[in-house]
Amino acid sequence: MPDFTSTSAIKTKLKFILLLAFCAFFGHSAVANHEEATHSDTTKHESSVANIGGSKSHEGAEKPIGDQISNMILGHIGDNHDWDAFGHHIILPLPVILYTKSKGLEFFMSSHFEHGHAEYKGYKLINSGAKIVWADGTHIESIYDFSLTKVAVTLLLGSLIIILIFLSVAKAYRKRVGKAPRGFQNLIESLILFIRDSVIKSSVGPRYKEFMPLLLSIFWFIFIINLMGQIPFFPGGANATGNIAIPLVLATTIFLYVTVNGNKSFWKHILLPDVPYALYILIVPIEILGFFLRPFVLMLRLFANITAGHIIILGFFSLIFIFGSMQTWIGIAVSPASVAFTIFMGMLELLVCFLQAFVFTLLSSLYIGMAIEDHGHHKPEKAHTH
Repeated sequence: MPDFTSTSAIKTKLKFILLLAFCAFFGHSAVANHEEATHSDTTKHESSVANIGGSKSHEGAEKPIGDQISNMILGHIGDNHDWDAFGHHIILPLPVILYTKSKGLEFFMSSHFEHGHAEYKGYKLINSGAKIVWADGTHIESIYDFSLTKVAVTLLLGSLIIILIFLSVAKAYRKRVGKAPRGFQNLIESLILFIRDSVIKSSVGPRYKEFMPLLLSIFWFIFIINLMGQIPFFPGGANATGNIAIPLVLATTIFLYVTVNGNKSFWKHILLPDVPYALYILIVPIEILGFFLRPFVLMLRLFANITAGHIIILGFFSLIFIFGSMQTWIGIAVSPASVAFTIFMGMLELLVCFLQAFVFTLLSSLYIGMAIEDHGHHKPEKAHTH
């Protein structure tokens, strides 16, 4: 039998060399583009200063690399009125829907703002395209923004994907009545059964079927939206569950379900616990505080974990530019490690996408289970006498 050991070793070395070459080329291109853009901006600024016959001011000076990276990261994890479909090469405008008392309801596309560099109809974009304000700064009239931002469109697309997934699975069930599931249908069914038996049923208790539609919907919604956030191009890339408003709405929904469905035993445990009356002044405030803190912790855990993942990935990638701003060759040398860590964190975030959906569903099930649990003590059965 021929020995392929040496051939395999050569292929491994070749792959490693190609990876290094790719990282070096990528790092050199990124740093070169950054330096070219910096030189171009500096030249434009110098020419504009020369035209007015004044001396250079710090107003139009190139921002430090740290500020540029900070603005890039904050712009990514925040919301936006346009969508970087493929980096900054293709930017998709989104619908702007505004209401003011003086102008009424207005519709236009965000492309009129030219990515925050222009004013339109007396409005302008600030905070990296996240907020629309009056352009002149003197208006005190409120602006009600109902625009379809990047996060809002991501939620709509994610919901559409979920609907299509389950319509496809339902169609497969109708075609294969009485047969074992296979392929994509088997994958979806396995996840549903896992969440039902290991999370909802064991945490909520005998009444788990009443809350399965809500809890399964929350699980799939968070899972799909998180996965979309890991795609670096359209229709992904939005930090949807890292936007505090989305976890807030989900946690508020669970809070309302707990409040409405809580039984007498649950409220008695909070307001009239089985402790000496002298301890009420200590125990009751703690129980009430815990009641309101649970949804807050639920919201904060999802928001913080998803946002931190996006920041870490962008931080590792930005090391190329940080070191490249010192010397081009340093950026090229750092690029293999930077790209490797970025890929590693990207793979890890795929697991985090599932874990955060799983943890949110698990804690929600526990909170609902605590609210509907029967705290009554059952009488022990009498022993049979012979």
